Amino acid sequence: MFQRFDYLALPTAQVWPFEATLDWPMSIAGRNMDTYHRWMDVVIYSTLAGLPAISVPAGFNTQGPPMGLQLIGPPQADLALLRLARAYEQRAGDILSRHPSVLG
Repeated sequence: MFQRFDYLALPTAQVWPFEATLDWPMSIAGRNMDTYHRWMDVVIYSTLAGLPAISVPAGFNTQGPPMGLQLIGPPQADLALLRLARAYEQRAGDILSRHPSVLG
């Protein structure tokens, strides 16, 4: 993928934040989640591949909970990825200045 793209950008979770009383979502898009880790599949592959990854704020849904964005870089591009995340944060002031509505 990195022959075609400099970085990858993916959501940090497969679902929006859910009730704290749930251990994990039991189903996502009709697919059963058999373990806690299964619902977080979207974040494990960069780690398993040894790729640098960082999470940055992405925004909020209409009910108020936040979602993150994971930026993934090519092998050994840790510093370049940190610079990309910093550039993103410098331009994402409106997102960074907001707090989840559940916090008041």
